[in-house]
Amino acid sequence: MSLSPAFLDELRARTSLSALVGKTVKLTKAGREYKGCCPFHNEKTPSFYVNDEKGFYHCFGCSAHGDAIRWMTDQRGLPFIDAVKELAAAAGMEMPAPDPRAAQKAERQKGLHDAMAEAQAWFVSQLSGISGGEARTLTERRGLSSLTVRDFGIGFAPDARGKLRTALKEYGDPALVEAGLLISVEGKEPYDRFRGRLMIPIRDQRGRVIAFGGRVIGDGEPKYLNSPDTPLFDKGRTLYNIDRAAPAARKTNRVFVVEGYMDVIALAQAGIAESVAPLGTALTEHQLERLWRMVDVPTLCFDGDSAGQKAAIRAAHRALPMLAPGRSLAFVTLPDGQDPDDLVKARGAGAFEALVREAEPLVDRLWKHEFAAEPLATPEQRAGLKRRLGELAQAIADPSVRAEYQNEFRHRFDEAFARPRNGFAPRGFAPRADRRPGQRWTPPPPPITEDAKAVRPAGSIDRVLAKAVLAGLIRHPAEIARHMEVLGSLRLVDGALGRLFEAVVDVALEDRALDSGRLVTILARSGFEAVASDLLRADTMPYSFTQRTGDEHRARADLDEAIAILVAGPEVEAALADATSAMQARFTDEAFERQVALVKEKQALELRLANLVQSNEDARAFGAEDD
Repeated sequence: MSLSPAFLDELRARTSLSALVGKTVKLTKAGREYKGCCPFHNEKTPSFYVNDEKGFYHCFGCSAHGDAIRWMTDQRGLPFIDAVKELAAAAGMEMPAPDPRAAQKAERQKGLHDAMAEAQAWFVSQLSGISGGEARTLTERRGLSSLTVRDFGIGFAPDARGKLRTALKEYGDPALVEAGLLISVEGKEPYDRFRGRLMIPIRDQRGRVIAFGGRVIGDGEPKYLNSPDTPLFDKGRTLYNIDRAAPAARKTNRVFVVEGYMDVIALAQAGIAESVAPLGTALTEHQLERLWRMVDVPTLCFDGDSAGQKAAIRAAHRALPMLAPGRSLAFVTLPDGQDPDDLVKARGAGAFEALVREAEPLVDRLWKHEFAAEPLATPEQRAGLKRRLGELAQAIADPSVRAEYQNEFRHRFDEAFARPRNGFAPRGFAPRADRRPGQRWTPPPPPITEDAKAVRPAGSIDRVLAKAVLAGLIRHPAEIARHMEVLGSLRLVDGALGRLFEAVVDVALEDRALDSGRLVTILARSGFEAVASDLLRADTMPYSFTQRTGDEHRARADLDEAIAILVAGPEVEAALADATSAMQARFTDEAFERQVALVKEKQALELRLANLVQSNEDARAFGAEDD
């Protein structure tokens, strides 16, 4: 079917986007737009906007963006053509007539779909028949209820070479061979592919049977046999149970990837419906994209044995080039010797949920794997670790995510191999080992240096860094939308700086196609010309994002980092002030350890800020410098 740009434009024009989105998202009028809480990520403050005039939606929190068709594919999970058909029907538009070849292909596929549906019905009938006794015993032994067997359409293929062929003879041998139901051998009669197996239908996202997985009854190899690739079935693009998991995932905002059919079925029976499985292969790029269309961070649940952990790291490496802001993976490692099926049968769904709560982020999984890959006793071995981490970060296509991984790996490397330092002790405080028994700790005297006197109140915004960030936002106004939610904390800045920030955000919210020159012109009309111009002269500040010229990717990545530091700083300082007060009130080991930890966290933030100001050898080693 050929869909012209003119047809699609007319379809978008006839569709009220706010009415479409409003069916599932509560929207309120906001000027010329509508706003609500984003359905693509969890948020409490609305940052999701719908513009009927321009025909698109946009989330300032997670950057979800699209038109009516994109809404149907991303939020509803429909294939593109199905999304168009549904919108066209609602708009009273006729779909274009398909070309003859496309129509012929569609007709052939329809015939194959019919054959697969009838085959599945026949397998179900065989399970309940006389010959299905051993297969029924297997389902009972695996703990499957009759309701689960029915819901998943499980059946049985008798151990015979031609029973299915006979039952579906009206379709003809060529069609049944093409559907993967028969095996054709030159010079011999075609015969049934699946024999003596428990049959598990594999469905597409619309719930149509496109293939089968057959588990052997009793002993035999292979234990599981899948349909071959056919016009209906591409195992590298298909996820088992996606038709049931996708709606559940949209409700829970999570999806689990497990290793096999029975894991999926066991989890569903335990009340965890949002799980899928690849089909005998490692996760492919196409499968990852399908997962990310459901949720931002799918959770991969692999066995704790060597094979399971290898599969996990392969998936992690394959995902790296495709990462984007907010889009990642998480990992659950099951107890060695157990899979999800074993776990929920032995300990219930609660045991699985407990593991999920301890899921590892992708960066943790990569770091642990590389750190344990070889000994790190010599400088050469540590250099090898640094090189491998650098190569992993460089594999990430998105510049902002790549920069974050470079920074994170650098920080972890420095923490792991830092030179021993003298332990932190407050001024006037003797370490615990050096105090006499019963001796009370006395608080240190107040700071007396000029630098100490100039320290800002705990929990306040760093005004110098805030100025630099605002300068960066004015130079790169497109970045405001990406950070809208987190930048809300900058409203704590008082005076002219705070008022300027509010004005910048308001202008960006009104006009998302801003460039720096136009932003300054608009600000000037509101009386901010002087302060905005001063900030634009901030190219003397030692940050890439305040410069007039330079690498755009680097500037945006550095601005991301500066904003993260700016927002985190007050939280760390406030927590450190509380911890210090608590320790002064009552000294305990726990209070002391907390203060030390927070001091280290503050120092880490300072180090991150220093890394923005100057380049060093580590930055070059991790590919952060220009060639």
